[in-house]
Amino acid sequence: MRPIDIHMHAPTEEHLVATCGEYFRAIDEFFHEERGPVPLASLIEAMDRAGVAQGVLVGLDAETATGRPRTPNDHIAKLVAQYPDRLIGFASVDPWKGKLAVQELERAIRELGLRGVKFHPPMQAFFPNDRICYPLYELCQDLGVPILFHTGFSGPGMGKPGGLGVRLKYGEPIPYIDDVATDFPELTLICAHFGWPWTEEMLSVALHKANVCIDLSGWAPRYFPRSVVQYMNTLLQDKCLFGTDYPYVAHDRWLAEFQRLDLKDEVREKVLERNARRILRLE
Repeated sequence: MRPIDIHMHAPTEEHLVATCGEYFRAIDEFFHEERGPVPLASLIEAMDRAGVAQGVLVGLDAETATGRPRTPNDHIAKLVAQYPDRLIGFASVDPWKGKLAVQELERAIRELGLRGVKFHPPMQAFFPNDRICYPLYELCQDLGVPILFHTGFSGPGMGKPGGLGVRLKYGEPIPYIDDVATDFPELTLICAHFGWPWTEEMLSVALHKANVCIDLSGWAPRYFPRSVVQYMNTLLQDKCLFGTDYPYVAHDRWLAEFQRLDLKDEVREKVLERNARRILRLE
C-alpha cells in the first residue's frame, strides 16, 4: 500500500505566517502547541517516516474576508516542483474576486499544473452555493479537476473572542454543498473533516450524491464519530479519503490510530490509497 494524503498545508512562512497568521496561531494556542514554519524537506521526512507516498499541498486566498495576503499559487507550484513525485498542488482563489478569481484559477490549472482547488468557506466568508462561485465551479467541471471544500467546524480562530470573525455557518453541508453537488453533477467535491458537527448531514450528502467524497483529515482516528467509522466500513467505503491536515495531525499518529479501527482490509486499502488515486486520476 502507498498511502496518499489528500489534505496537507504548506509548511512555509509564506503560508503559515504571512497568510494564516493569527488565525492558525489560535489553533496552536488552544492546543498548547507551537508550530512554526519548517523547511519543505521536513514535510517529506514526516511522510517518509510514516510511509506516505504522496500528498496534496494546499494554500489559502482569503484576502477579502481577512485582509491577510494570499498564498500565491506560484508558491505552491514551486514547492511541488521540488518533489514532483511526492507532492500534488491544489490552487486557492478568493471567490469574492469574481472574474479575476476565474482567470487565476484557469492559469493555476493550465499553466502552473495544479491539480485541483481548495476553498475554505468559513475563512473566505461565503456560502458554497452563492452564485458568485458558479463560474469557478463551471471551470473546474470543464477542466475535470476536483474541489476540496472545508466543511464543518473551523480551527482557525478557535478559542478567540468572536473566533476572530470566522463564522461557522459557512461550513454546513446542507443545503450549501448539496446544492453545488446537484447543480454540477460532473464535478467532484471532496469535503474535508466530515462536516462536524453536521456529520450526519455530510454522510447523507455523500451517500446521496455520486460526486461527493469525504476527507477524514483534521481528526486523529481515535476520535472519529462512530457513524463515520460505520459508513466508511460499509456504504461509503469508496468515498472516504485519508488526510492529515498537516501540520495539525502527524502522519505517523494518524496512520497508527487508523490501523486500530475495526475496518475490513479492503476498506483500509481504499481509504489510504485507491480512492485518492481514482479521484486524482493517478492511475
